[in-house]
Amino acid sequence: MKARALFAGLMLAALSLGLAPASFAADKARTKPSAVRKAPADGPLSMVIVGDMMFEDGPMDAMRKGRDPFAAFASLFAGADIRIGNLECVVATVGSPEDDKPNVFRVHPRALKYLKRHFDAVGLANNHSGDFGPEAFAQMLGLLKKNNIGVYGGGMNLSEAHQPWIIERKGVRVAVLGYDEFQPRSFEADTDRPGVAWSEDAQVVRDIRAARTIHKADVVIPVMHWGWEDPVANDRQRQLARLMIDAGADAVIGGHPHQLQDTERYKGKPIFYSLGNFVFDGFPLPINYIGWALRLELDKTGVQKVQAHVSHIGPTGLPRPGKVLADPTLK
Repeated sequence: MKARALFAGLMLAALSLGLAPASFAADKARTKPSAVRKAPADGPLSMVIVGDMMFEDGPMDAMRKGRDPFAAFASLFAGADIRIGNLECVVATVGSPEDDKPNVFRVHPRALKYLKRHFDAVGLANNHSGDFGPEAFAQMLGLLKKNNIGVYGGGMNLSEAHQPWIIERKGVRVAVLGYDEFQPRSFEADTDRPGVAWSEDAQVVRDIRAARTIHKADVVIPVMHWGWEDPVANDRQRQLARLMIDAGADAVIGGHPHQLQDTERYKGKPIFYSLGNFVFDGFPLPINYIGWALRLELDKTGVQKVQAHVSHIGPTGLPRPGKVLADPTLK
């Protein structure tokens, strides 16, 4: 926030921040009365976003042996104010695999030891978080909450699944939303059933606007699970990305194609159609083993700077860092 000439204005701004609701206990601690007597800086804050993370097989074997699957990127995560990624598996000990689904993923809660070390929140809006049914999904939500890991794109009911994950750092209030539009739609939450937030255009627009008007977010970022396994985004992805920015999104981040897709700017806002995989194994092609960890710098007006940290995934599904690229949306 720019320096204010009047002390009264400064105190009013600080007090309003102190009264704003926070998403988690850790954020509440930042807004105690003793902490709001000084006006916080209005950014920039840094945010790291990664693509699909699936912990079965190679990654789980590493964790059983006490190896941190994120160790090679630990410094990138540690240097960021906010860290998020897509959790492409069920973390649970209950439930039954979905009938006739060719690939189902479930991992032991021991994976949360490493997830909570590096991540503030994870996305659940994808085509695997419901692989073992609503009971497992509900248990996963409880385990994530117990480990102080936030969620977006999923909840115990339909309303909760469409609520943004809200976090405030350095005086900037960020809302993250998540949506799935890749089948099966049976994973969608209902009024009395836990599940994911499904992508319906009108609802997505309402959610983005509500993130501003109701949740008072300065920055709104929807994270999508969409598209086909191709290197170029399809017309549907482009249409929806533009719709979300027209509704007020500051950036659009995508995943699911299991490879990098093209990027662009629309009305000056960055769009990443697919970040590719981050922790994942079992794919046949080299293109499935390259992804991006995005580092965004945000202030109250939106995204000010973007870097793409290249990730090379090894044969056991664990990532190691490669080149750091200047903002790919500007090329």
